[in-house]
Amino acid sequence: MKHITIAIDGPAAAGKGTLSRRLAETYGFHHLDTGLTYRATAKALIDAGLPFDSEAIAEKMALEVNLAGLDRSVLARHEIGEAASKIAVMPAVRRALVEAQRAFSRKAPGTVLDGRDIGTVVCPDAIVKLYVTASPEVRARRRYDEIIASGKAADFDAIVDDVKTRDDRDMNRADSPLKPAEDAHLLDTSEMSIEAAFLAAKRIVDAALNKN
Repeated sequence: MKHITIAIDGPAAAGKGTLSRRLAETYGFHHLDTGLTYRATAKALIDAGLPFDSEAIAEKMALEVNLAGLDRSVLARHEIGEAASKIAVMPAVRRALVEAQRAFSRKAPGTVLDGRDIGTVVCPDAIVKLYVTASPEVRARRRYDEIIASGKAADFDAIVDDVKTRDDRDMNRADSPLKPAEDAHLLDTSEMSIEAAFLAAKRIVDAALNKN
């Protein structure tokens, strides 16, 4: 069997991260949340006190990102996410991180990568491509519930606005806009539980593996 790569794309809070991690665990594959590579680059800029408007500086930081040292708990901070979405529109930053992500995707015996442009740009030859989505309101509710569960205060309407703003930025950027690959399987999780979404995705992956 040839090397296996599973590409999972979709907007923020659609559930692709949870789904990707579970699929990777199920099949014994390596997992990479490519969004963390942009967050790690943004954190490096923040830690160094550097501006977010210099593409050359941001590219230098992107080239130095260590994919083995991505700490989700640290990189999940809101201010890092905001900074990451700003540098993610820079072509030089994207090129640097895409090359690192492609190198990761070749790890044996297989990989699961999730992000915004995996099926369209990073791994266009992936054996399975999923586009995981949900309505902006459902995604905002999930994020709101997570924040409340952590004991922090949250404004639901502000989160809805933030989700829509990020969608607009991701879908309309000039370089690698967020969109489903032509051969991607669409998975709308608006009305799905995590378990139902996982089982639906697993059926798609199993069918693809059985063909190879």
